[in-house]
Amino acid sequence: MSLLVVGLSHRSAPVSVLERASLSADARVKLLQDTLAAEPAAEATVLATCNRIELYADVDKFHAGVAELSTLLAQHSGVGLDELTPYLYVHYEDRAVHHLFSVACGLDSMVVGEGQILGQIKDALAVGQELHTAGRLLNDLFQQALRVGKRAHSETGIDRAGQSLVTFGLQQLAGDAELTDWAAGKRALVIGAGSMSSLAAATLARAGVREIVVANRTEARAERLAAILGEPGGTGVAARAVPMSAVEKEMAAADVVVSCTGATGLVLTADAVDAAVGERPLYLLDLAMPRDVDAAAHRITGARLVDIESLAEASADAPMAADVDLVRTIVTGEVAAFGAAQRAATITPTVVALRAMAAEVVAGEIARLDGRLPELGERQRAEITQTVRRVVDKLLHAPTVRVKQLAGEPGGAGYADALRTLFDLDQDTVASVSRAGAGDTHVEDLKNRGRV
Repeated sequence: MSLLVVGLSHRSAPVSVLERASLSADARVKLLQDTLAAEPAAEATVLATCNRIELYADVDKFHAGVAELSTLLAQHSGVGLDELTPYLYVHYEDRAVHHLFSVACGLDSMVVGEGQILGQIKDALAVGQELHTAGRLLNDLFQQALRVGKRAHSETGIDRAGQSLVTFGLQQLAGDAELTDWAAGKRALVIGAGSMSSLAAATLARAGVREIVVANRTEARAERLAAILGEPGGTGVAARAVPMSAVEKEMAAADVVVSCTGATGLVLTADAVDAAVGERPLYLLDLAMPRDVDAAAHRITGARLVDIESLAEASADAPMAADVDLVRTIVTGEVAAFGAAQRAATITPTVVALRAMAAEVVAGEIARLDGRLPELGERQRAEITQTVRRVVDKLLHAPTVRVKQLAGEPGGAGYADALRTLFDLDQDTVASVSRAGAGDTHVEDLKNRGRV
């Protein structure tokens, strides 16, 4: 089985296509279920953010896997396959690992170095685990991607290369002014109570707005976010929650509106924005995909709208920090280490099966000895048994350690086949060990004794 990723992002597709191809939470669940039901895929998970949709799968056939994953993405996104195909990219095996590690480090983000992607990768893994669509390969991959991303942020200055999408968007609204100077004293309306909206609200509070109003379809979530914002130990900003029905009224009193919901239609029409604009300018940041705010609001006098499309244009001109090169070096090294570990892991079931076969041979010979020399005492029998086991262990130790080292090198998969052939190992036994996985009691016992 091999890792395959098929997807599209702001780098491969125009925002208009990304917007139409965005997946709701229910659509992601159905996509994963259908992917696992497809013949080429053994496990899968989906990474869907405001500027990327990627389907990761462990497949047994490359071409069939690409065709199946592409078709499934088209079916669940609602964009026809013929239209979607020119914007899709495909990464396989080490290239797929390299891609995800780069994404985790913020190298592939709209704003280079932003750290919010780590939370989104964590969420993608959690969904795969909850639905039992993420198996050993994707669990290992995504958990390692999180570690690589954290390492990049802790060991380099990649954070200086760019800010989160929220901060970058707010700075686009502020223009040449410092964010804190621009935000001071303003009233903000935040529509949505998810992770992006919560981050926007916290960023606005730290920047110095005097009041934040939170609106969400589930009022309890809006109230919870408002309570967190108003806590003395938190931001301490004046905050309150309102129902979605009050959005237009609250917008008329707001200076800044940030919207990021999961709605499939517009949340704010151009007419609603026009009606809310008074003598003061109205700043709108739309972080939703598909968009929450009518794009026609760009043409309304007194309104300043920054959305995903304008952020993509602005980020294209953002300077790249020197630390990016350091992160790329980290990614390259981590990809090599991950590949070696995965290749080495493929030999483990064969080694365990070999040890099990050796143990059966020892047990059989001791049983024969008991039959031929029934007069042996318990102490003598134990000494002979231990001696035979030591001989077998010593004979197998060097070859099994060396074969694991060799298996970790490129092209090392053939060593498992050679070991099975040389010792005439039963393929079903090896397969059963492989299915049991690293958590199998026998495997762990052998590891603890230094025999695997």
